[in-house]
Amino acid sequence: MTDRYAVFGNPIGHSRSPRLHAAFAEQTGQAMRYEAIEAPVADFATAWQRFVADGGRGANVTVPFKETAFALADTLTPRARLAGAVNTLSVTPEGGTHGDTTDGVGLVRDLEAHAAPLDGARVLLLGAGGASRGVIEPLLDAGVASLTIANRTVAKAEALAQLFAERGEVEGCGFEAVTGPFDLVVNATSASLAGDLPPLPEGLFGVGGLAYDMMYAAEPTVFLRWAGAQGARTVDGLGMLIEQAAASFALWRGVEPETAPLYAALRQTL
Repeated sequence: MTDRYAVFGNPIGHSRSPRLHAAFAEQTGQAMRYEAIEAPVADFATAWQRFVADGGRGANVTVPFKETAFALADTLTPRARLAGAVNTLSVTPEGGTHGDTTDGVGLVRDLEAHAAPLDGARVLLLGAGGASRGVIEPLLDAGVASLTIANRTVAKAEALAQLFAERGEVEGCGFEAVTGPFDLVVNATSASLAGDLPPLPEGLFGVGGLAYDMMYAAEPTVFLRWAGAQGARTVDGLGMLIEQAAASFALWRGVEPETAPLYAALRQTL
C-alpha cells in the first residue's frame, strides 16, 4: 500500500518539496507518494480534513498556513509550541492531528554542514516574524553564547526575545541599534524576495564570520552580496530547505535520508 503525503501552500506551484520527498522515498525504499496541494487562503482546515479523509498520512505546511496549522493541531511538540507555528502535520493512530516544526532543525543542520560558528558564538538574527521564531530554540540548543534579534519594529523584537529570556542571553532591538561584531548573522526577513537589504551598519562580522540567508536563488541575494563585501563567508538557504524536509520525512517514516547528494543535484537546477 502506498502512503499519501503532501505539501500545502498558496501559491504552491513553485514548491520543490515533491521532488525532495520523491528522492528520499526512492533512496530509503519507502512506499509513499507526495504531492503539492494549493489550499484556499481562507480555508486551510477544510483542505486538510479532506486530505485526511482521502487517506492522507501527513503533510508539510508552508506560507501562508504555518500559524493556521498550529491552531488546527490537536497536539503539539514543545518546539512547535515555542515556535508558534507548524510546518509538519501527522495523522495520529487515533485520527487526530499532531503538529511539529522542523525549520529550526533544518537551519542548524545546514549551518553545521557548512562549519558555521555555533558553540559559544555571538549570533544576530534579522527579523522577528515566524521564520525567526521557529529557529531561536534550536540555535540556543546548539550552544550559542548570545542571540540578538533585530527588527524594524523594535517592540516586536523585544517581545520575541522575552519569550526566550529564560533560555540564555537573548535580546531584541531595532536595526539601527545593532552593534557587532557577530560570529553569525542569519537573515530571516523577507527582504531578499524583493531584492532589498535591511538597514544594517558596517562592521557586523567578526573574523571568520558567516552570513546566512534563509532565501536561496541561482545568484547570491543582495544580503549575501553585501555581507561578502564586508569580508564574511556566505551561505544561502537551499540546505535549510533540504534539511527541514529530511527531518519531516524522518518523523513520518522513521528513517533518516541522506541529504548531500540531493543538495548537489538541486544546486545545479537553480
